[in-house]
Amino acid sequence: MAYRRTENVVRRLAARHDAILAAAGALAAEAGINAVQIAAVSARAGVATGTVYRYFPSKTELVAALVASVSEREIGAMRRAADAAPGPLSALAAAITTYAARALEARTLAFALMAEPADAADADARLEFRRAISAELGERLAAAIAGAHLPEQDIAVAAPALAGALIEGLIGPLAVDAREDASKHRDAVQTITLFALRAVGVADARARGLVVQTKVPAREVTAV
Repeated sequence: MAYRRTENVVRRLAARHDAILAAAGALAAEAGINAVQIAAVSARAGVATGTVYRYFPSKTELVAALVASVSEREIGAMRRAADAAPGPLSALAAAITTYAARALEARTLAFALMAEPADAADADARLEFRRAISAELGERLAAAIAGAHLPEQDIAVAAPALAGALIEGLIGPLAVDAREDASKHRDAVQTITLFALRAVGVADARARGLVVQTKVPAREVTAV
């Protein structure tokens, strides 16, 4: 009996932890990273402010946990799409398309956790997210170069450049908002994928073929 009670406590604690993170993610998705304040999160999660502090002693730690959670989910989606592709170039296209589609669908959240101006204390965690995206793209570039599908290039420069293009082109302040129109959403994803493939040296005809062949993930409501 005692063991079962312990299991129940663990589940309850985990559920509360997840509810707090979900509340933080919902606030960031609606109003940006600066909306993630302890009092607002506690109200959204339906728990006392002190409860939030027991799980996350500071706003910085809460933001870091939120970024890590979203980063793990998004990198996982990119990897699954790339690993299912038939070859290195297709894998690169799939990784780009997957990140692009998901970031565009949750544009405010993606920008909040990647590039929105915010407290300096939150910068390190958000930089790790950008670094993770760049690293995943770098792995796909390295595989394509190793297979002689791309010209030799400095991955340490090319991968962050690709990540920057995705961020600025899809979710930055100058990007067109395509969330409310399915055809614009698809076109934006395909356009940025084509741009990225051309940028790393894929011939235009081949790049266009890859874009056509790569399935744009279905639009979805992205949960934290």
